[in-house]
Parts: sequence; C-alpha cells; structure tokens
Amino acid sequence: MISNIIRPLTVFLLLAGIPLFSGCAAYNSTMQYLGLSDKISKTDTPDSLAMDAMDDFNRGEYDNALKKFNDIRDRFPFSQAGLLAELKSADCQYYLSHYPEAIALYEDFENNHPTNEAIPYIIFQVGISYYKQIDTIDRDPGAAKNAINSFDKLINGYPQAPYITEARSRRLAALNFLANHEFYVAGFYVRTDELKEAEGRYKYLIKTYPESSVAGKAKEIMAAIDAGNPPRRTWRDWLPDLALPDWHSFSNLSPGGTATGVPSGQ
Repeated sequence: MISNIIRPLTVFLLLAGIPLFSGCAAYNSTMQYLGLSDKISKTDTPDSLAMDAMDDFNRGEYDNALKKFNDIRDRFPFSQAGLLAELKSADCQYYLSHYPEAIALYEDFENNHPTNEAIPYIIFQVGISYYKQIDTIDRDPGAAKNAINSFDKLINGYPQAPYITEARSRRLAALNFLANHEFYVAGFYVRTDELKEAEGRYKYLIKTYPESSVAGKAKEIMAAIDAGNPPRRTWRDWLPDLALPDWHSFSNLSPGGTATGVPSGQ
C-alpha cells in the first residue's frame, strides 16, 4: 500500500505528464487511479485546490499556480496535497526564473522530507538553479561552484537517478567555466607584470583542470614565464571564452566525470 508520504509524490509524478493531454480530464483520471475520485467533486478541499493549481501550472501560468500552491501550503500544510504544493511551489519559482527563491524552497523540501522519493529530483533542480545563475568568467564564479557541488551530491548519492547524464554534462561544462575563470585572472596578472601571482594561478589551473580547453595555453605561458620571457600581447590575446560552455558538447564524454581532469569529488 502506498504510504501517506509517498502518495502525494505519486500524484506529482503522474501529473508531470499531464501537458500531453487535456488538463482537467487528465487530472481526474489520475485522481481516480489513486482512489481519490470521491474528492474531485468537492470544492475548496486540498485536492480540488491542487487540481486547479495544476491546471494553471500545466498551462504555464506559473504566477497563478504559485499563488494557489502557496494557499494550499498555508491552509492545509499537513494534507497530502500540501506535500505536492511544497514541491510545485519550488518548480513554479524555477520556471519563473526566480532561482534563489527556487533553491530555498527545494532545500526546505529536502530538509523537511529527507527520505522522500523526490530527493534526487530536488538535488538536480538545486544544481540546475545554480547553473542558470552562472555569469561570465569575469564575474563571481560562486554559482558554478555551487552547481558542481549539487551535481556531485546527486552523482555520488543517487548514481541511478534519471537525471545523471545531464548532471554529469552540466558539471563538466561548469568545470571548464571555472578553468576559463582561472585563466582570465592569471592573464590579468601577466598583463600587469605581477608574474608571481600569475604563476600561482596557472599552476593551480594546470593541476586542477589538466584537460580543460585552456590548460595547454596555460602551460605555454608558464614555460615562457619560467624562461624569463613572459609574453607581451594585448589583453584581447589573453581572453578565453567568456560564456559558459554548451553542456551538450560534454554529453558523450566518460561518465567518470574526468573529462576536465577533475575527480568527481572535486
């Protein structure tokens, strides 16, 4: 028998496919399958409110859906629909591109329900939410580091999760982004004749990201510095790719997560 904790998740998983069909009809079929059809006709119940909120969600009306899910959470926090509302509120914030708010709600769900079946999905969504906040290499790389930490948590804790392949690919893209960030900072030190600082950055890059796209360039510059002949070029010559690499380009690489030379636990 499905427990009271898992049952709302089952509702969520079945509802995830509803956009392929008609909204209310598909929801009604789902509720009947779960033995909840007697509640569908009742108004202002947790389940009827959830049905209404899911209709908005499946139509992409995330603002309206969020308000309704929040209403369920406020009025029926311990109902079966309440658990669904917790998760879908986070999803609404994600699809509205409110990534910090989405992360906070996903993490609240994980803390409140650490054994729930949705935890792998939650961890993946936290990683994606950080990933979506990665800016250019001349900005704070904290979002990339946080994304990698979340993807590592998923890969190490739930290796059979259906999101693993994408998580690995996005992780490798984020690692290459961090390598480009180090190369950018090292290049700044070269341009300002702070060669000791530049050397430290290049050494770290080569050791940490040996198979990244800029590791070869870093080795060439290091050799020139060691030979007492640091390169003299305009700043544009030192500029690596500013943007985050396309994660799809890493999708066919080894599942071991070492395409950038960084162990999966890094």
